[in-house]
Parts: sequence; structure tokens; C-alpha cells
Amino acid sequence: MIKILIADDHNIFREGLKRIFADTADIEVGDEASSGHEALEQMRSRHWDVVLLDINLPGKSGLDVLKQIKTEKPDLPVLILSMHPEEQYAVRAIKLGASGYLSKDTDADELLIAIRKAAAGGRYASRTLADHLLHSLYSNGQQLHTLLSDREHLVFRQIVAGKSLTEIAQELSLSIKTISTYRARLLEKMGMTNNAELIRHALEHQLFD
Repeated sequence: MIKILIADDHNIFREGLKRIFADTADIEVGDEASSGHEALEQMRSRHWDVVLLDINLPGKSGLDVLKQIKTEKPDLPVLILSMHPEEQYAVRAIKLGASGYLSKDTDADELLIAIRKAAAGGRYASRTLADHLLHSLYSNGQQLHTLLSDREHLVFRQIVAGKSLTEIAQELSLSIKTISTYRARLLEKMGMTNNAELIRHALEHQLFD
């Protein structure tokens, strides 16, 4: 029997998960937590096979809880189950030791597959997450900008130079919507979420003119 701990601050969502697991013969909800601190207390209270952990938790964020779990019980599998899309937190969570990252709209069958795989010592990754991890490994965290197309790289350089999307659109004779699309693509390829991270990367690798 796979005993799991559910850490999520939404009671309705926890109840939904328990109904899913009630129909399985090999997965049992041992307990639940509604905050980061409560999740850590429950984690320490007994043996768990898998922890299902949300990122948005009151008191202590899910990523902070993940770090603490991996410090105290490095072999305890943790699956992140979040409303945030994979491109925002998935690679970061995996690097912190998570056994997988699933969005909350994941099919129940996929969730069960992920739990069983994590409990057996494996890792779960959707096709999208696998692509993100591949990019991260390929670049080794050093040359992320080399993954960009010529136009994406041009937009990247304009952004780190401090230009607004409107200014970039005017300079390249493109619509703001098109520039926004390029920005979204380059952020995804580089595993970043905002302009500040782009600028930090440019500074670290001396990409400014």
C-alpha cells in the first residue's frame, strides 16, 4: 500500500484527490496538511511513501517545504501538484529534488501513474517538462541564450538593454503582440519567468555591448 501525504490549502481539492484514491487498491491517503508548517509536521510524524505538495501554501511556500523535506528525508519522493504551468516552476522543483511536477488539470490516470512511479523510486515528467529539462541539461545552465532563434535572440538583447516591448516593436516594425510572443518563447526556452532573470543572465555572461 502506498501511503501518501496531501499538502494543499484548498479543502475541496484535497477531498477530490481522496475520492480519486478511494477507487484504487494500492494508494491510501494517510493524512493531509493545509499549510507549509503543517506539512512539515506531518512529514516528520510517520513514514510516507509519497508526498503530494502544492506550491502555494500559507506560512511556508511549497518550494521551501520541498527543500526542507529533502534536507531531512532525502529519499522521500515528493510530487509537486500545482496550478502554475510547468514553465514557471517545474525545472526549479526538479532541481530541488522533486520526483515530478504535475499541473492540477492533469488527468487522474496520469496522476496515479506519477504516484506509483515515484513510490517505486522513479521520476515522472510530462513531454513538456522533459523538453524543459533537456534544454536545461543541454545548456548546463551556462549558454541558455544559444538555444534562441535569431529573432528571439534579437528580442532578448533588446529586453536586457532596457527597452520596452513597444519600443522593440517599433524598432523591428512588428506588432507588440508578435514581440510578446517572442518574449514568451525565449523565456520558456531559457527556463526563466521575467525580465530580471534575463538581465541577470546577460550580466553573468557579459552579453551587454
